Amino acid sequence: VSHHILSVMPIYKPFRKTLPPSVQKDIDSQKCGLRHTVYSVCGNEYTGEWLENKKHGNGIQVWKKAGAIYHGEWKYGKRDGYGTYSVQIPETKEYRRKYCGQWKNGKKHGYGTYFFDSSAVYEGEWADDQHNGWGRMYYENGDIYEGEWLNHKTHGRGLIRFSNGNWYEGSWRDGKRNGDGKFYYSDKGLLYEGFWVDGIAKCGTFVDVGRDSAPSPPEFPFPEIRLVDMELVLREAKAACQ
Repeated sequence: VSHHILSVMPIYKPFRKTLPPSVQKDIDSQKCGLRHTVYSVCGNEYTGEWLENKKHGNGIQVWKKAGAIYHGEWKYGKRDGYGTYSVQIPETKEYRRKYCGQWKNGKKHGYGTYFFDSSAVYEGEWADDQHNGWGRMYYENGDIYEGEWLNHKTHGRGLIRFSNGNWYEGSWRDGKRNGDGKFYYSDKGLLYEGFWVDGIAKCGTFVDVGRDSAPSPPEFPFPEIRLVDMELVLREAKAACQ
């Protein structure tokens, strides 16, 4: 008599953790190419192109809480290329343009124009969200500066024309006149040429320029300089300031 023993082995199914339907759907979709508007939980929305689940190409991003909108180019989830950033005016709910120009890695970088809350406007070069390089600034009071910038401050060579007709052309450092420069006083018809330290003229020469047409020139013309070596005197004074 033969006996057959049948051994039955239990079958185990691997445990699979289930994700929320919304998360699983987002993973499965792998946003790529042109899509309709995608809404986030906080109310923000994006309409535009995607690549590998990141904003990439042209698109419009609306930040609900901040009341801001960006319309332009994206690269792997960050503003990159040319685009316009606008903010919402609470009273009218309309959008006012703040910056239009180039971006890199989510920051203003390249050439662009920024509109301040006042009537002031800056147009020029940017780096890492700050004025860096060459730029022109139209101030609210009517002054206009054109020249070099470093981290939001006038720095390098530049010319500023004041609303009252005066102007300064020369060197700047940390937002102040520093180094060699010329300052023209339009009301007096005088031109000062010399050396500056932190916005203060330290040593130089005054000459009459347009005295006849100036509104309030000095009572007497400046006398001719009769120093044997005027340049030596200026060099020594400049060295003392430095």
